[in-house]
Amino acid sequence: MLEQVLMYLNNWFVVPDGIHAGKYSIKGKSITLPFLLSGQYFRICGSVLNDGLHQYPATDLQDEDFDGVIWAMAVPPSVISLADEIKAWAEKNKPSAYTSESFGGYSYSRASGKNGTPAGWQDVFTEQLAPYRKIRENAPVRGMQPLKPYYRPFNPDYPWRW
Repeated sequence: MLEQVLMYLNNWFVVPDGIHAGKYSIKGKSITLPFLLSGQYFRICGSVLNDGLHQYPATDLQDEDFDGVIWAMAVPPSVISLADEIKAWAEKNKPSAYTSESFGGYSYSRASGKNGTPAGWQDVFTEQLAPYRKIRENAPVRGMQPLKPYYRPFNPDYPWRW
C-alpha cells in the first residue's frame, strides 16, 4: 500500500543525489547497495522482475542482472503510518457495487465520492495526504539526466515565438 500512496502523492521522497544509475546484479534474492542504510526504502526502475518499492536489505527479490536505476528514499515515518492506516481502512471498506440499500426497516448508505461513485481511500484521506502531495515529479529519468524545458533561441524576425 505504501507504493500506491507514494504514486498517488507523486512524491517518492528521493534523498539528494539519491538516483543511482548503473548495472546491478541480484543474487541469492538480495542485492548489496552501499549507499543505503538498513531499513531505508528504495525503488528499482528498469528491472524486468524487481521493479518497485523495497526496504533494505531486501530478501524477496528475484535473481537478475539489469541495467537500471535505484532511487534511495527517505520516506517520513508519518507517511508510513498513514499508509498503514489507509491499508486498514481499505481492508475494512471493500468496494461495493451498491452505494445504498434498504429492506424492511433497515437502511444503509456508503459515502460517495465524485460522480456518485463509492468513496475510495484517496477521497477519505485527502486532507491527511495533502501536505505531502507534489504537483510534478522531481526529475524524470531519461538518459540518467533530469529533463529541462527547451527554449528556442530568440529570433528578432519572430519575437513572439518561443
